[in-house]
Amino acid sequence: MEAEGLATQPSVTFYVVADPSPTAQLSVACRIVEKAWKAGSTVLVQHHDAAELARLDEMLWVGNEQNFIPHEIATTAPSITTTPVILNGGTGPTAPVDVLINLTPQLPGRPELAGRIIEIIDTDPARRAAGRERFRAYRERGFALEKHDL
Repeated sequence: MEAEGLATQPSVTFYVVADPSPTAQLSVACRIVEKAWKAGSTVLVQHHDAAELARLDEMLWVGNEQNFIPHEIATTAPSITTTPVILNGGTGPTAPVDVLINLTPQLPGRPELAGRIIEIIDTDPARRAAGRERFRAYRERGFALEKHDL
């Protein structure tokens, strides 16, 4: 990762999930967290709902019996320096992070601090509409965009 004041914008990948289950978005987030962590990346997951963050925390603890993914819920400005995976209810990274998983309905604050931004959109109509708005906003700002249907 480059130093503070990054010269390039992160790429943004949208994963559109067809699974209608209420935990589909979090299940995909868990798989992405595990893959990024195994690759040696730092990960910040932001979500506006404390109950959903707690559910994600639980899923990361019990979801994979073979691997422990070191993570914590940060209630203040997240610090990736001590734990490689941070779950946060904030508005975005405060320091460089390799992967930012945005589960909020708005654009993350300071997206330039992320090497890569992941957006996971499930079947909830409100989240789909908010996801389309974020896609347009990223495109208008010149971010490199990808979309994958799951």
